[in-house]
Amino acid sequence: MTRPDTPTLDKVAGPADLRALGDAQLKRLSDELRAELISAVSETGGHLGSSLGVVELTVAIHAIFNTPMDKLIWDVGHQCYPHKILTGRRDRIRTLRQKDGLSGFTKRDESEYDPFGAAHSSTSISAALGFTLGRDMGQPTGDAIAVIGDGAISAGMAYEALNNAGAAGRRMFVILNDNEMSIAPPVGAMSSYLSGLYANEPLARMRSLAEGVEAALPQPMREGARRARQLVTGGMAGQGTLFEELGFDYIGPIDGHDLGQLLPVLRAARARATRPTLIHVCTVKGKGYAPAESAACKYHGVSKFDPITGTQAKSAPGAPSYTAVFGQALTEAAARDPRIVAVTAAMPGGTGLDKMAGRFPARVHDVGIAEQHAVTFAAGMAASGLRPFAAIYSTFLQRGYDQVVHDVALQGLPVRFAIDRAGLVGADGATHAGAYDLAFLCNLPGFTVMAAGDEAELMHMVATAAEFDVGPIAFRYPRGAGEGVALPERGEVLEIGKGRVLAEGTDLAILSLGGHLGECRRAAAALEGDGISVTLADARFAKPLDRELLGRLARDHRALITVEQGVQGGFGAMVLHDLSASGLLDRGGLSVRTLTLPDHVIHQASPGAMYADAGLTADSIAATARAILRPATASVVNLTSVI
Repeated sequence: MTRPDTPTLDKVAGPADLRALGDAQLKRLSDELRAELISAVSETGGHLGSSLGVVELTVAIHAIFNTPMDKLIWDVGHQCYPHKILTGRRDRIRTLRQKDGLSGFTKRDESEYDPFGAAHSSTSISAALGFTLGRDMGQPTGDAIAVIGDGAISAGMAYEALNNAGAAGRRMFVILNDNEMSIAPPVGAMSSYLSGLYANEPLARMRSLAEGVEAALPQPMREGARRARQLVTGGMAGQGTLFEELGFDYIGPIDGHDLGQLLPVLRAARARATRPTLIHVCTVKGKGYAPAESAACKYHGVSKFDPITGTQAKSAPGAPSYTAVFGQALTEAAARDPRIVAVTAAMPGGTGLDKMAGRFPARVHDVGIAEQHAVTFAAGMAASGLRPFAAIYSTFLQRGYDQVVHDVALQGLPVRFAIDRAGLVGADGATHAGAYDLAFLCNLPGFTVMAAGDEAELMHMVATAAEFDVGPIAFRYPRGAGEGVALPERGEVLEIGKGRVLAEGTDLAILSLGGHLGECRRAAAALEGDGISVTLADARFAKPLDRELLGRLARDHRALITVEQGVQGGFGAMVLHDLSASGLLDRGGLSVRTLTLPDHVIHQASPGAMYADAGLTADSIAATARAILRPATASVVNLTSVI
């Protein structure tokens, strides 16, 4: 594939090189950086639209501030690809999101230019305030700059940090990257006018410049500018903005793609700020790449694509995804039961709720990036007599755990948790792995926890959850395509706490929970080929356990292996605790192994490679079985013969 011509970018080994360039050269550099970004992500896939939206902003920040001494903190970090190219990682940018390659997010052990790792939203202001306090207490760090999007700043944690930072009054910078409303005036005389104002005015007056600029604009543009400023900042006529009320100096809004505005504003802010300062920058997601700008999703997350046409590579047709099966099953359940409602935290498409929203828009609620609120909102709906489904990725449900405990579990409210992306997820890496939900849900009193072994089972679990009104219930399922099993017309309500036996044997029992059932089938087939008789069972429920099934497996086999897509302390721990309590571990002749994710971070790779790292492939499961079933007498005989 032909790569873009980038003569200016080729001269940049790091941010220090940017500071030797003039403003016109920085504009050329931005154009070349955008071309390089499109070329690289076309080969790797990834978060393209968000990264395209901050090209000029990234150039301007690194050109003005003294990174890495000054700490640049990207909220979420999914827009950091231009940052990585400019901070000495260009030679590895085409390894993005691949095994042993660059992370798709900021990562502390990857570069000194990534002072704070992120992949969940709304953390940047808190972290920046922490660096600011460190600076003021004599630590070797400079200014802190948090770049946060208009979506991420909607979360409660961001406002907690703004409140604390404003009260503390310490010099720090928050750049609000607003890519929902583009209000920038056209390049030309107005741009020059703005640049001159920002360059020459004292910082104390920069806050009020936006109103003066708005008054000079043509009426349609003036009204758009006024609305954007008021809606995003909370400012009303005759009042200060919300940020000013919280103790910040407010500057903006300014055009985040116009270096003629960005550079003088950042220079002035850096030179003159004495207090917390918020700079409101308007950008366009996907900027500079027509297929991304015109797409409804703005190419938020893309697979490999043709950079000329924007056409993304399509996977081979096969089984439907678990997410699609869930979305369809819940929509059909909602058609039968008007009490069913759904809530998601900014991921209606990712969770499959867009299907239900298309048919029943009044019954699907997207609360934005606010998992804590989503959980308690669902709890309130459950208390009212509705049947709420909270569809939240496993990795994001972690953020609402206090609410799961306090507002749902302790009150015994029948909130239904649909937990997508359970297990390892591939290119997004450890930050997005659904590794912990089994462990943190199974220990909660009154919680019912299920895991789908295939897509038909997922349909049954949706039906079961819909009818379950005696307490909280959760069901988890992996990312990606299902096993390709035949789907029923309608899910069946499962008996609570009852598993199923898929194959009967006499030597070894494999008890699988959730999405690794297919690997367990393959392991069992390999063992049968070795002459080992295997019982394969699908637990279905991590809590309550099927104690009758568990007892039979323990009594009737020489060995029992549990398999789950979660960390230690989850399903396997539940099984061991039950076997211990029932005395089944006391008898001789039973070997038990619990196969879980290991106690270390597994970095991005293909899901298959990640599970190989975890020791959870079919071969690994079979190897564990052979090891525990191997006769132990051979070594004794050999030792005796030597004596």
